[in-house]
Amino acid sequence: MPERVVTVILGGGRGTRLYPLTAHRAKPAVPLGGKYRLIDIPVSNSINSGYRSVYVLTQFNSASLNRHVGRSFHFDVFSRGFVEILAAEQTRVTGDWFQGTADAVRKQLRHFDEDDYDHMLILAGDHLYRMDYRELVATHLRSGADVTVSTIAVDRRGCDGFGIVGVDDAGRVRRFREKPSPDEDLSALAAPSSLQERWGLGDRRYLASMGIYVFRRDALHRGLALPDAMDFGRDILPAMAETHHVQAHHFSGYWEDIGTINAFFEANLALCDPDSRFRFWDEDAPIYTRRRFLPASRVLDSHLDRCIITEGCLVEGARLERCVVGLRSRVQPGVRARDTIIMGADYYESDDRRRANRAAGLPDIGIGEGTVLERCIIDKNARIGAGCVLRGAPDRPDAEGDGWVVRDGIVVVGKNAVIPPGATI
Repeated sequence: MPERVVTVILGGGRGTRLYPLTAHRAKPAVPLGGKYRLIDIPVSNSINSGYRSVYVLTQFNSASLNRHVGRSFHFDVFSRGFVEILAAEQTRVTGDWFQGTADAVRKQLRHFDEDDYDHMLILAGDHLYRMDYRELVATHLRSGADVTVSTIAVDRRGCDGFGIVGVDDAGRVRRFREKPSPDEDLSALAAPSSLQERWGLGDRRYLASMGIYVFRRDALHRGLALPDAMDFGRDILPAMAETHHVQAHHFSGYWEDIGTINAFFEANLALCDPDSRFRFWDEDAPIYTRRRFLPASRVLDSHLDRCIITEGCLVEGARLERCVVGLRSRVQPGVRARDTIIMGADYYESDDRRRANRAAGLPDIGIGEGTVLERCIIDKNARIGAGCVLRGAPDRPDAEGDGWVVRDGIVVVGKNAVIPPGATI
């Protein structure tokens, strides 16, 4: 009898490191690659792996995420599959918010236990990767583990932002260190030489948790019963590594944690490169998203180099270099953009609306004539007036203005923001 697996995707907290992209939306709802949302990645991976009982746990700014999931993922009447949103809720047992990843699962456990499952696959909602979770589950079953953690190899400099697992020659986790300091001695956590050779780790001798876990149902209940255990990486895994069988699964493919503005920026623009390590077009494991029935994009008298242009766009008389141009984007004549993400718009403005904009001195949605953009992220429905100059730089300090911020040397214009004609940022 096949093992029964239920998938739980964690919607994350406030997403402050991705502000202002998370000012009006949950982190998993942030647009990605021109036409997708971050949540599409784990949901698609789960569906492609054959695991079609999927819950998404949400808490902050969840309206747009709820709409996107509801409009994107439908199964036919002959399938038992579902993608269901579970929001933080008040009950007779608890009335407070989720206090961490483990606490989120704990507070929704009664909903999961209504399903007939043997194992729970727990995923984060803000990572970019393609994985067949069946391989992870196979490692879990073959080892007889209570918990299995998917890991990637990192060098010592890459350890600081991760939970680092120390394993024996069989890949069993014996120690767990959450986000060690840069000067901490981690030599005892380096992978054994036998695994370094078997997995081809090279100089990347440390195994970092990807925030992807498989729990046996009874082990999950025991872990969540630990007092004051609010987070899987900080609390539950270190404790269970001492009392239960916790196994490491090695993942060697592309994986990126899109938790900061810089990580989001670099991961998106890398999609434009001919040697991009992640590609959305995979016939065997596609990334699914909402069907919008938009017209093909129209490009007139423009120069495009290493660009992604999604559906429903109008690009006229522009020069774009290494840009991601999102749905319904309007880029007017004379625009020069480089290393820039333009997220597009949620709707089209009619001719009458644009005439009313001009009468009111309001720029149209999109990028106005003659504007220069370098190292920028332009969020949805933003109005950039004609003749603006927005330039980020790697050494530019953080700053904030009306409708825009500078983070990690990147100029980010917020959703629905208005940048008046001629502005220089």
